[in-house]
Amino acid sequence: MDERRTVKVSRYLSKHLRHQPDRIGVTLDAHGWADVDELLRAAAAHGFAITRAELDHAVAVNDKRRFTIEADRIRANQGHTVAVDLALPPVQPPAYLYHGTVARVMEAIRAEGLRPMARHHVHLSPDRETATRVGARRGRPVVLAVDAGAMHREGHVFRVSANGVWLAESVPPRFLRLPG
Repeated sequence: MDERRTVKVSRYLSKHLRHQPDRIGVTLDAHGWADVDELLRAAAAHGFAITRAELDHAVAVNDKRRFTIEADRIRANQGHTVAVDLALPPVQPPAYLYHGTVARVMEAIRAEGLRPMARHHVHLSPDRETATRVGARRGRPVVLAVDAGAMHREGHVFRVSANGVWLAESVPPRFLRLPG
């Protein structure tokens, strides 16, 4: 399958399963699931026809494993700006998690910590390499270490999505290990 087409399908899915399902008339249930046939019909009706084979391929080859298909339904694994409850149970995090960002936002992070902004959670990586790739999407990356163990001991809740992204409501500045 054409890689450019696969990227377009993946971006379309992200936009409509995470941020704007109503734009094409797709209904997400309380946990973020959409009916696959409804999604395919809605996409076609709005000028972006996707075959089931293209959908399955885009989900299967996505290196970030952004989507899950179960039976005849699909959802984004995290990153929503629309109200959904992913029903992820609280879990004990490793001692440290990591967050990739860029230098231009460090002043705000030093003052306020990590906030979810338009999303429901702060996204954290299990290792420095992943955090570096995440930060590099917006420029030269800065990787922050998060003292997740200490946060957890103080009652902060962590969840982990189906694709291994760790989620927290926020990370106060005192739990961040900032570079230089």
